[in-house]
Amino acid sequence: MSKDLSVDVSPESLKEDGRPKWDNKFQYILSCIGFAVGLGNVWRFPYLCQIHGGGLSEECYESTAVNYFWYRKTLNITPDVTENGTLQWWLVLCLAACWGIVYLCTIRGIETTGKAIYVTAIFPYLVLTIFLIHGLTLPGATEGLAYLFTPNLNILKNPRVWLDAATQIFFSLSLAFGGLIAFSSYNPPKNDCEKDAVTVAIVNCMTSLYASIPVFSVLGFKATTGYWDCLDRNIISIINKFDLPEQSIMRQNYTIWIRLLNSSYPEKIAGLKLKSCDLQEFLDQSVSGTGLAFIVFTQAVILMPGSQAWAILFFIMLFSLGLSSMFGNIEGVFTPLLELQIISKSTPKELITGIICLISFLIALCFTLGSGSYWIDIFDSYAGSLPLLVLAFFEVTGIAYVYNIKRFSKDVKWMTGRQPNLYWQITWRFISPLLLLIVFVAFVAIQIQKPPSYAAWNPKYEDFPMKEEKVYPPWVLAICMLLAVLPCIFVPLVALFHLIKRMLGSKDPRSVSSEVFSCHRANSNFSHPKI
Repeated sequence: MSKDLSVDVSPESLKEDGRPKWDNKFQYILSCIGFAVGLGNVWRFPYLCQIHGGGLSEECYESTAVNYFWYRKTLNITPDVTENGTLQWWLVLCLAACWGIVYLCTIRGIETTGKAIYVTAIFPYLVLTIFLIHGLTLPGATEGLAYLFTPNLNILKNPRVWLDAATQIFFSLSLAFGGLIAFSSYNPPKNDCEKDAVTVAIVNCMTSLYASIPVFSVLGFKATTGYWDCLDRNIISIINKFDLPEQSIMRQNYTIWIRLLNSSYPEKIAGLKLKSCDLQEFLDQSVSGTGLAFIVFTQAVILMPGSQAWAILFFIMLFSLGLSSMFGNIEGVFTPLLELQIISKSTPKELITGIICLISFLIALCFTLGSGSYWIDIFDSYAGSLPLLVLAFFEVTGIAYVYNIKRFSKDVKWMTGRQPNLYWQITWRFISPLLLLIVFVAFVAIQIQKPPSYAAWNPKYEDFPMKEEKVYPPWVLAICMLLAVLPCIFVPLVALFHLIKRMLGSKDPRSVSSEVFSCHRANSNFSHPKI
């Protein structure tokens, strides 16, 4: 007669383990939302919507003032990833200050992050609401929102769109980072985990949409302003060329005048070399990653009345988003180190957190080099996408087919009081693993179609201020592969380690008696819920 030796412990029979607990459920949910909702909701999601149709004396002169300030004054970027340049001291100071703040907020784990999260998670919503109200009053906001919510069906046929959507949800929800699991471990054993998971997912997705409305309102304002400037320059050129009265040509009748003058004086009009002014082209102009926040959005903010105040609000919001996400990342490292007994629990939490922050700061110094912006893109593309898919695949298949989905369903029923419905059963068993596998294969297939490349800011490029497309050198490709493989390789290595340990342990009679003693002690000390 076999007996299931897995122990399901009721909270009533638990002894005080000394682990900190959340002050309340709202604090836990806020922490999960703050970890999940991050910079990707503000600059990555709107950027993907935009590109997919629904979403030096001369260097300064040829580019815009904002581009010049960002790439030359702020980053002092090199023209090639192989040219590292030097550490930019102002970036090093900013980096040190940021990690110092992260350390102070995470110094004692959730005991301190649980307090800080009230500010870092709620403040961005306040700023987004302020931007939403003001953004909707700007000229061009309607065009920006129409651009956001009008799908381009031809682009939706592109597999790359759906691949980006899949990787975005991983990036946005912070899946497979470990932070959500770490946060959840501080909840009581009997906790409605299903409701928590659905709540965090819905709030995160709604936040992406909510953030896109003020962002696209402001981008619509910027596109409209640029379109008007283009028309005004052409109008001035035509008036001067044909010696017309001022205000004879207006934005409203510009198209009529162009059609008339083109039919009567085609050579004169051609000689003016007028720019093609198309609002759609201005809306289509996209910049990825940090460029959306620090270039495109900044260009729009400086055109708004009271631009300094709006800029301060916007960048404090970005800092809060990044800070709340870092809480989860730190906790995802801090909690396993203690719970897996890699570090003794008697070690001061302040010391552990300090070491984690210090190591992270030292690694991040590479981002303060002249080539640092290129390395940020490399880490984002290779360390923050493919490994997440692989880790999530191992997680869901490990639960469904190794731990066994029936045992997991019993655990969920004991925690929530209800059996997981058919949707969850099918999703865990088939849909999630299959989709993850499909996305992984598609991602790899697209990556190998052409050599990985990057866009370089090179003032000597013949088409400058357009960015120069360059191919990564072999040694950089090797680092890219290392970043993609290293986080994943630990899964089979640890599994192999435990398999060998179990095989060796089964041959030692002492290990068998030890296991029997452990099970006997568990049966005598804890009550078993009937499930």
